[in-house]
Amino acid sequence: MSAARVLAAGVVGALGSAVAHRVLVGRVRSPRWTRTNHAGAPVTLLEGPSWVAGGALGAAAGGIPGVVAVLGSGGFGALDDLAGDGSSKGLRGHLGAAARGEVTTGAVKVVGLGVTGLVVAALADRARPELTVLDTLAGGAVVAGAANLANLLDLRPGRALKATALAALPLLLTRGEPGVRARPAAAAAVGASLGVAAEDLAGRAMLGDTGANAAGALIGTALIERSGRWGRLGALAVLTGLTLASEKVSFTAVIESTPVLREIDAWGRPR
Repeated sequence: MSAARVLAAGVVGALGSAVAHRVLVGRVRSPRWTRTNHAGAPVTLLEGPSWVAGGALGAAAGGIPGVVAVLGSGGFGALDDLAGDGSSKGLRGHLGAAARGEVTTGAVKVVGLGVTGLVVAALADRARPELTVLDTLAGGAVVAGAANLANLLDLRPGRALKATALAALPLLLTRGEPGVRARPAAAAAVGASLGVAAEDLAGRAMLGDTGANAAGALIGTALIERSGRWGRLGALAVLTGLTLASEKVSFTAVIESTPVLREIDAWGRPR
């Protein structure tokens, strides 16, 4: 995988998300794409489909798995953004509603992310005969878990975008096989994030479920393309631990009480 191809994935991702955001904001007037953020200000969720556009275009340089991850996860995220009523929050809330016989859009999204992850992992593993069905199942769970975790971080301007870029950097710098296959997906994730970063940091737009799920899924795809069984199981353990912790602990509280994390989190926002 040439450096030029990896660079192209990042540049196309950035241009794609930036242009898509400009076009969508100029043309879409539906209030269904507007939310109130943590500060009580109105923000547009059109950043989400803009990220999906840039991420999918950039990921195409690395093959089908990344494109499927972005479009599939972004599509299920959009369902929750547009049709969700917010009555059930978090994994516990959605599972609790399902136990009561209530089918929420969040529950549909959870299942959809799982199916998307499995499809992505199956596509990514076709060229790696050394991997087993167990490895593919673990890979699918990593993609779905990463999509969910990115969404949990989308609570302050720029936070989910920074997390996406930071998670992508070690994957982007990987050399050799099979890590080389992860580089275009990682580059596309960084590029798509940069393309919409200014509006997000300014507090005028946010990823929403559409963009956050897609961003996390693309990082998860790059990760499983880089790793084998033990790497996938390790990543899955970390993702599971963080997801369960989110049900008990506020990520925002932890970040704001940790000086280094607080400074990184606030970087780029208007003071």
